Order: sequence, then structure tokens, then C-alpha cells
Amino acid sequence: MLLASATTLPLLLAATGCRSSEAFDGPDPLAGPPSPSPDLVTLEAVIAAEANLIDLYKRAISGVSRATVPLLSQHEQHLAQLSARLVLPSATSSPVGQRPSPGASTVAPARATPARLRAAERESAADLVRQLGAAEPALAQLFASIAACHATHVAALGG
Repeated sequence: MLLASATTLPLLLAATGCRSSEAFDGPDPLAGPPSPSPDLVTLEAVIAAEANLIDLYKRAISGVSRATVPLLSQHEQHLAQLSARLVLPSATSSPVGQRPSPGASTVAPARATPARLRAAERESAADLVRQLGAAEPALAQLFASIAACHATHVAALGG
């Protein structure tokens, strides 16, 4: 009987024109999933940008120099740290990387040269710094740390 009443209550409320939020405190359970938080959207975009850098480095290793291997390893560590903080609110959320950040660049499949790596590192560091003001403190600290690392990669690449 309890199960039957639990399944018919939303139908009853919908049929009478009532919104469930008028009958209950809290978010409207009939309104669908909530939109993702700004931090989640930002984190997904930063993860996608880091994955793009990893792809660029993998192409550089195969075509330019093995000297970039340690830098690739650091980017993989960054991606692991970022991914560990990603907690999706529901199964309906988009997969990582499907919501691009306004400042995030997409890496073209062109040949990866040291100059292209330096430019990508500079751009990524700048994008991360721009995200600092809007991110929660723990996420901002991680972004700042990764941005600093990206800046040191520019120097390591001869820039």
C-alpha cells in the first residue's frame, strides 16, 4: 500500500495542476535533474584541456623528441588529480570534455613541435589563472599549482 501511494503521488499532483514544490519543501523532484554547478562545468573543461595537452605531448614524443616524456608524465599526474575531484551529480551528466570552456583551446591534429608545445603550455597556464577567481578555494589552489607547472614547462621547452 505504501509503495502504491508513493508511485501515485506524483501522478496525482500532476493531474491536479500542483507542482510538487508547492506540497513539499526543497527542490522540485518533478522538475528534472538540476543543472551542473559552475565548478563542475569548469572542472570538466579543465580536464578536457589537460587531456588535449596529453594528446599533444604524445604526438610530440612520437615525432619530435623523447625529452618531453617527463613533462607528459606530469600532465598525466595533473589529469589524475583533476579527475579525482570530479563527482558527477547523476548519470545524466555529460561525459567529461563535452562542455568546452570559453577559454579552452582544442588541439588540432597538426604536427606537435616544441614551439607548439610552448604555445599550448602558455595558453593553458593563462586559462587556468583566469579560472582562479570563480573556483572554490581547493579547486583554485589545484588550478594555480597546475598553472605554475605549465609555466615551468614553457621554460623547460626552451621558451
